Amino acid sequence: MLFINDLLNKEQYIEVKNLLASAGKIGSGLNQEVYAVGGLLRDFLLGKNVNDIDLMTVGDGIRFAKELAHSIGINRVVSFNKFGTALIPNKPFQIEVATARGEKYDANSRKPSKIVYTNVEEDLSRRDFTINAMAMDIYSKDFGKLYDPFKGIEDLKNKCLRTPLDPDETFSDDPLRMMRAAYFASKLGFRIEKDCLHSMKRQSKRIEIVSAERITEEFIKILSTPKPSIGLKILQNTGLMEIVFPEIHTMHGMNQSTEWHHKDIFAHTLQVVDNSAKLSEKMELRFAALVHDIAKPSTRRIDEKKGYTFHGHDVVGGKMINKVANRMRLSNKLSAYLKKMTRLHLRPIALVKSEVTDSAVRRLMVAAEDDLYDLMLLCRADITTKNPKRVKKYLSNFELVEKKMKNVMEKDTLKAFQSPIKGKEIMNICGIKEGPMVGHIKKSIEDAILDGKIDNNYESAKNLLNKIKSNFT
Repeated sequence: MLFINDLLNKEQYIEVKNLLASAGKIGSGLNQEVYAVGGLLRDFLLGKNVNDIDLMTVGDGIRFAKELAHSIGINRVVSFNKFGTALIPNKPFQIEVATARGEKYDANSRKPSKIVYTNVEEDLSRRDFTINAMAMDIYSKDFGKLYDPFKGIEDLKNKCLRTPLDPDETFSDDPLRMMRAAYFASKLGFRIEKDCLHSMKRQSKRIEIVSAERITEEFIKILSTPKPSIGLKILQNTGLMEIVFPEIHTMHGMNQSTEWHHKDIFAHTLQVVDNSAKLSEKMELRFAALVHDIAKPSTRRIDEKKGYTFHGHDVVGGKMINKVANRMRLSNKLSAYLKKMTRLHLRPIALVKSEVTDSAVRRLMVAAEDDLYDLMLLCRADITTKNPKRVKKYLSNFELVEKKMKNVMEKDTLKAFQSPIKGKEIMNICGIKEGPMVGHIKKSIEDAILDGKIDNNYESAKNLLNKIKSNFT
């Protein structure tokens, strides 16, 4: 039997070790076996930082959780009586306590229809992957003893994702585990064992019984990994992408101009996502990279001279985001961000030409608002050619655009380009009542500022208003 006490003596784990020791003492007092399980052990063995603590006890998990919470000075415990689990909102480590159990599932739901309280090994057998199906005894006298009935340590060493039981059973019971396979492969750089991969292909349609919210949650986790393309390719190759994100699936095998090195739109898009991951840890930017060319399949046309064209794919793509956001239950904030980035991703490069006016630069800056920096990162991520000369040329172009933006900002003070004169004063000067006309007048003033016809200050705006008010009264 393997003991892993030495791993817990590392400085990064001392606080966790002390908490586990306290939990073990409570287990001893209640005469209950208590184990550290799941991702906690996996991260220990991989030398990664710990975010959450998962405990499993053979006995009353909820009673144990209440005792543990009381011992560490926490008054609140969130209990889930049906499953025998409880959540302790501890900081910096959230603690989840589960009663050792087996589960039975109905064909049309990933929620267990029957819970049977059981022993350690049977509890571990119901888990998603062997690397998460290990348990460390924290019962005082056996503290540090590792139980590994499904050879999880061996799979960690071999960087392999494998299910404890027959993968058809594991994935059928909870189809979301297939998304998690893609996530762990992407996060850890592990390969999925052959039988598991084949099972995912057979079981892919089972993902339809999972709620959109849970699917999106796992999808976003994949986008948040160091190299998201690993997980995204797995979704595509197993048939899951066609179900969870059909607009991305449609890109696969669809050619575009050789100018972009990747003839395949799907391959190009995944490279843009990975590039964005190198440039920023911001998940939203990576999502924008994934959908920036979402309308290319529907706008693709063949020109005798130019080859494939995708006219208007930026505008059409922005509209398509509405459908995606509704299906995936995306927040309004994320949806608005994705629409903006998709609509604007072609505009910066159009500003390279020498004849471009300050007005055109201002309009892009105002349209991008606080996301201007992200937009420029997306444009850089969109460079996927392997030709060094082209890379140098594209980067030089974006540097030129950024220089133009800086010059415009230095010229203006850029006060968000709202009319310096407010609605009430417009009504007083023009002698009109509240209504759409006030908005039209404000827009005329704002356009004059954007076009550089007047300075962005109160006096200039008021002088213009006095000149044009007769046009609106």
